[in-house]
Amino acid sequence: MTEPQRVSRVASTVLPTAHGTFEVHGYAVAPSREHLVLVLGDLDHAGNNGHVPLVRVHSECLTGDAFGSWRCDCGEQLEAAMREISSEGLGVIIYLRGHEGRGIGLHAKLHAYALQDAGLDTVDANLRLGLPVDARDYGVAAAILRDLGVRRIRLLSANPNKSSRLSDLGIEVTARLPLPVTERAENAYYLATKHNRMGHDSARNLPDVWSELLQGRVPDRAAGGADVLLLDRYGSLVAAGPIIIAQLAQSVDGFIASRTGDANYVSGVEDREHLHRLRALVDAVIVGAQTVTADDPQLTTRTVPGPSPVRVIFDPRGRIARDSRVLTDGRAKTLWCVAAGLGPPPELADHVEVVTLPIEAGRFEPGAVLGMLRARGLGRVLVEGGGRTVSGFLAAGVLDRLYLTTAPILVGDGIPGVRFAGADLLADALTASVRRFSLGRDQCTVFDFAAARQPRQSARQRQDVAMPNLNPQDPELELGAS
Repeated sequence: MTEPQRVSRVASTVLPTAHGTFEVHGYAVAPSREHLVLVLGDLDHAGNNGHVPLVRVHSECLTGDAFGSWRCDCGEQLEAAMREISSEGLGVIIYLRGHEGRGIGLHAKLHAYALQDAGLDTVDANLRLGLPVDARDYGVAAAILRDLGVRRIRLLSANPNKSSRLSDLGIEVTARLPLPVTERAENAYYLATKHNRMGHDSARNLPDVWSELLQGRVPDRAAGGADVLLLDRYGSLVAAGPIIIAQLAQSVDGFIASRTGDANYVSGVEDREHLHRLRALVDAVIVGAQTVTADDPQLTTRTVPGPSPVRVIFDPRGRIARDSRVLTDGRAKTLWCVAAGLGPPPELADHVEVVTLPIEAGRFEPGAVLGMLRARGLGRVLVEGGGRTVSGFLAAGVLDRLYLTTAPILVGDGIPGVRFAGADLLADALTASVRRFSLGRDQCTVFDFAAARQPRQSARQRQDVAMPNLNPQDPELELGAS
């Protein structure tokens, strides 16, 4: 591994921008080179708790960054990087001076432009001048990241060489995400040359990310824009194979509905699309009887392309209405889980199967339910609602991942979201590897419990864990009463 250069942080302040207020640090490298770093969010534990920061290692380009030149895409990439990091809430932009024209200098770049005007591409123009195609060194960037305490990054770049160079310098690149920028007539030839002769990603001829994810395949890169977001948010979920996840949307003060039971809607349309994407990527979705009674959900993937999962209804007492959409809508198979001895009611639709399961203290054990689903080949499971159902699986220790969306509203009193028997000391509170992303006005926090387990348990061991009593004094407590 090549050792990175030595750098010195010489000044720090704040920089208000259109994309938020960044911390800005000045770094010096002997003898007189100056570099800038913009930081957004808390980097103290970045990369160690699962929330890997977005990082843009940006090469200085006066013509593109300052004057808005369309001969390249540099200025637009810088702008896009600031926008993406602002949306994420955590990230770093390293602005490397001395990288003008991929390291050949400003005046040499202008000479190369003149040769390009005569018909040469950017590679041949540099070579005609007797200059290297790419003279950039990323040792300073690696040294700056180390000084910031960042060893794991998600790199905002279409250049695979930049990723490999940073890896050689000891920076772990967990993902490389091209930035969404507009291809223009003025830079189309330049962008094609970067793709064809320098190995950069191209927006052309790349697979549709969502279609690939639905097929269980994770592309190694995305064209940009929405595809980058989809790959970043759901790629690791698909790559995980069999997995138990949960999703819940609640107010900032922790309620999923008002005191009257009104939950229409806690979160916004972006979060509902996110939920439908989770449904499309799993084999089965679990909800409790109270959710069916209160909301009469369809549990399908109506807003996104993709198959609807098998619906699993927790209803130990067999009390959901016979005209509920999960029992009458045949667009997805329904497993109606009831206590042994109830027996199936007459005249059920063909898509409904009654499954009898043992209960303890009025509830189904998560391990037994997951075992039943696993035996049916349903290894990717989403626990969707309501609060008690999600909390029950969380308390049982069987969740691999929890997607918890918080909406910027205060309910004050109502039906609580996540609740379980907690710790006496905050130091013992439940935590995990986490990351966050914005869904419109809402914020989704992803708790990756599987990554945090030490030592990591097998899926079978996790599913065999018994669920502790959340509240032994509540005779109505059951997973189906959410």
